[in-house]
Amino acid sequence: MNQNLAFADYAVFIIYFIVVSVYGYTVYRKRKQDEQDAKAYFLAEGNLTWWAIGASLIASNISAEQFIGMSGEGFFLGIAVAAYEWLAAIALIIVAVWFIPVYLKNKIYTMPQFLKTRYNESTALIMAVFWLFLYVFVNLTSILYLGAVAINGLAGGEYLHAIMIGLAVFALFISLGGMKVVAYTDVIQVAVLIIGGLVTSYIALTTVGQYFGVGENAIAGFKVLMREAPEHFKMIIPKPTATSSQLEIDKYLTFPGLLSYAAGIWIINLNYWGCNQYITQRALGADLQTARTGILFAGMLKLLMPLIVMLPGIAAYVLYTNGHLPQLVGGKDGAYSAVLTFLPTGLKGLSVAALTAAIVASLAGKVNSISTIYTLDIHKKYIQKEAGEKQQVNIGRLAVFAAMLLAVLFTWNDVLGIGGVGGFTYIQKYTGFISPGVFAMFFLGMFWKRTTGTAAIVGVILGFLLSVLFNEYAPALFGPDTFLYTAYPNGKGAFEIPFHICMGLSFLFTMIAMILISFAGPKVNPKAFETEPGMFKVKPQTTVLIVITLLIIVALYVKFW
Repeated sequence: MNQNLAFADYAVFIIYFIVVSVYGYTVYRKRKQDEQDAKAYFLAEGNLTWWAIGASLIASNISAEQFIGMSGEGFFLGIAVAAYEWLAAIALIIVAVWFIPVYLKNKIYTMPQFLKTRYNESTALIMAVFWLFLYVFVNLTSILYLGAVAINGLAGGEYLHAIMIGLAVFALFISLGGMKVVAYTDVIQVAVLIIGGLVTSYIALTTVGQYFGVGENAIAGFKVLMREAPEHFKMIIPKPTATSSQLEIDKYLTFPGLLSYAAGIWIINLNYWGCNQYITQRALGADLQTARTGILFAGMLKLLMPLIVMLPGIAAYVLYTNGHLPQLVGGKDGAYSAVLTFLPTGLKGLSVAALTAAIVASLAGKVNSISTIYTLDIHKKYIQKEAGEKQQVNIGRLAVFAAMLLAVLFTWNDVLGIGGVGGFTYIQKYTGFISPGVFAMFFLGMFWKRTTGTAAIVGVILGFLLSVLFNEYAPALFGPDTFLYTAYPNGKGAFEIPFHICMGLSFLFTMIAMILISFAGPKVNPKAFETEPGMFKVKPQTTVLIVITLLIIVALYVKFW
């Protein structure tokens, strides 16, 4: 035992581990015949319920970078960072209504398959290899590293490598059973995640209430937060003026007010939720109505996430600025761990279980996607074309082992320097550079029949180059103030364009280039997807879910605008 966790905390965590393991094994035993069916193993085709799809989407999405990184942004920015979650709910509506019907009608199982079907084999192969590198060396490594660091800090700070191995093995145990085991264990994972996260937020609010003399009352504690940090409860960050401090400029660079809503945040969300194997895979094996309901259920759960991952950061800010949080170390990224120190014995173990659930679910989902892309889009097509169903399953399992082994090796001594920039920043930096090009390629491929394969390849390359240009070089080359953008001093001796605006500009010019190139081709590309009348029509119960979600979002924005 150590000063952070007591016996009861370990007991709660062990119970969580046993429940997930036993349930996962039970699901695996019931569906062991999936080993004879590659699509059932990789996609759980026809076997997932709407609630399993929705829970799995959230469990795979929320990980240590959200708990640690978004709490840190709550500490720094406040409620403005909730836009990532609340607008994700709208993005999920768009995906459910317009993207998923295209995927399911054309029997798309992987994102490279989409590119091959719609464009050409070269585009599919290039992106398959790229996605594998991105998933292994950016996403998988950062999730594992940041998760191990976070739990190690709570366990006393002496067990980093043991925790790293434990997380990897736990995720392997789940992922080797295939997508059905991953998805159904995610139901338990997301329940633990939400319960543990809500408990942490409740304790944070009651602690604020205690320190500010309003009693152990969560609502009173929330009112204290709004009174003590009113600027943290504004959704729109104001544009800097000549008299703005560097802190105010830094906030705008992170989230540039209304311009975020006109540009980058939509590209981030629609690319992540609609063009990402790691996410869409949960719905690609289901029928349309089940997939839609599951995705909309995930959207409703997203509305809860700021309460779980952002609110503790605002509480930490108020406590820290009033001298009540001396245990906060490491700046904003230490906010969530500092709040956890207020939890009583037992509940601290529940919060560690919630954090572990988020990490393990994300790791398992990620390696399953890596395995699916490698097996179906590379190995079966280019290495072992005659591989049977069981062989494909075995190859997929070997890919799972290989991916996790690489992740452990590259995070063991932080070879990639994730700790230097922070896991949340690391992921955003490298995925954000390619999001404009990838989203443009998918969006035009789905909804404009004239788009050509040449335009797709140019779009991916140009989107990346433009992202690098606007993010790294444009202020120095063209000046800090042009008709396209305004760059601001970043406190490091240089000028910087807000990241969301860079994404918007990259996407705009990539779309223009792809459209112009496609005009040189036939009016209707022979490989264009066919659409049918009523293909995007939704049932009344689906409409009800959409309306409820939108009304909640409108109410939240009216309250906190």
